[in-house]
Amino acid sequence: MPDMIRRDIYLSKIKDGHEVVPIVLLIGARQVGKTSLMEMYDFDGSKLLLNGQDPEIAALFQQFSQLESYLRIYLDGDLNGLLMIDEFQYIPGVSTMLKLLTDKHKHIKVLCSGSSSLDILQKVEESLAGRLRMVEVFSLSFAEFLLFNDASLYRLFMSFSLDTPESGLTAPLAPLLDAYLVYGGLPRAALTKDPRQKLAILDDIYKTYLLHDVRSYVKNEHTTGFNKLLRVLAAQTGNLINVSELSRRSTLPYRACEDYLELLQQMYIIKLVEPYLTNKRAAITKMKKVYFLDNGIRNIINAEFGNIRYRADNGALFENFVLLELLRNLNPAGTVHFYRTRDGAEVDFVVNQVFEQYAVECKYKTFQKPSHSKALDAFSEMESIDKRFIINKNLNTTERGVKFLQAYLVSKI
Repeated sequence: MPDMIRRDIYLSKIKDGHEVVPIVLLIGARQVGKTSLMEMYDFDGSKLLLNGQDPEIAALFQQFSQLESYLRIYLDGDLNGLLMIDEFQYIPGVSTMLKLLTDKHKHIKVLCSGSSSLDILQKVEESLAGRLRMVEVFSLSFAEFLLFNDASLYRLFMSFSLDTPESGLTAPLAPLLDAYLVYGGLPRAALTKDPRQKLAILDDIYKTYLLHDVRSYVKNEHTTGFNKLLRVLAAQTGNLINVSELSRRSTLPYRACEDYLELLQQMYIIKLVEPYLTNKRAAITKMKKVYFLDNGIRNIINAEFGNIRYRADNGALFENFVLLELLRNLNPAGTVHFYRTRDGAEVDFVVNQVFEQYAVECKYKTFQKPSHSKALDAFSEMESIDKRFIINKNLNTTERGVKFLQAYLVSKI
C-alpha cells in the first residue's frame, strides 16, 4: 500500500485506544489492510513488528523472561515503545504474556492484529479484560476507495455535504460507485483498475485466505455442504434467512448450519442483521437478514461480475453497500436493525447511534421527483423517529421530513 494512502479513521481509533488501555487489537477479515495500518501507525518512540505466524516468534512468548530480554534488545532497553504483533492468535498463551508484560511495564504499548475467530474472543475475555480495546477493521469505505483510485476526486468528495446536489461535479462518482458495488473494497483489488485483475485478486483472496481460515473449523464431511451454504447465502443477500431452509438446500444438519452461520460472522465474512425490537404487535419476525462484509467477496462466491445496472441483484448489492457504510460509521455501542411487519411492510435499516436514531430505506433507482415509502413514514411516526432517509442513485432533496440522498453520501449522515 503506497505511503500516501492513509486510513485515518482507523489510525485515530488506535491512538484513542492507547490513551486509555495498553493494548489495541485490530480485528477483521484477512486482506482488509490490518498489517498496513500497523506499519503506517505514527508512534513517538521505538517500534517493533513481529509476525505471530513465525514459529521462532511464537517460541519467544513461551517464557516471560525470554520475551523481556528480546524486547530490551530489539525494542527498547527500558521496554518503552510500541510492540506490534501481526496475527497474534497463532501464538500459544499470547494473552497471558501480554497481560504480564503490560502490568509490569507501564510505558509499553501493544498493537495486535487478528483474523477474527472464535478462540480470539475467548482469549481476550479470559486474560485481557480491561486492558484491551478491539477495533474492527472493514474493507475500504467508498471514500477510501476514491482515495485509492483518484486523490483529487477524493478531496472533492470530502468537500461535499449532505446537501450537495447532483451536478457535473458529482458525475465522476457514478462509474466509480458502480465499480465499487461490483468489486468491493478489499485494498489489493482496489489498487488495480483492470477488471480481470480485480477478479483474479478476489478469487485468490477468497480461496487462499478466507476459505483456508474458515475451513479449519469445518468438518471434512461438511465441506461440500458448507460450500453450498455459502452460495445460498450469497444468493439471499439482503433477505431473511430460515435455518431450516438453509439446512435443506445445503444438505447440512440444522445445528451445523447454525454453527457455521456464527463462524462466518466471527470470521467477518457475513453480517446477520437482527429485527428491530418493538412492543408493537405488528413487528413479528424473529428471523435475521444476511449481508456480506464485502461486495467483491459476495460476488466471487456468486460468480457474477456483470454490469451493475443490468443485474437482477443490483438492489441487493446496493442495500449491502448502504449497510456497510452505516456499520463503518457506528458510534461505540451503536446498532443497526431492520423492521418488518406482519403484512410484509419493511424498513431496511433502523440505526441507533446511542444519542440519536434514524431510519433508512434503500432504492436502487433514479428519481425524477420524490417518491415516499409508506412503511418508512408509518414506522417513523410509530417510533417517534424524526430523521428519515431514502438512499437512491441521484436525488438530493428534503420533502415531508424525509431526506432523499445519493448513495455515495451515506457516510456523511
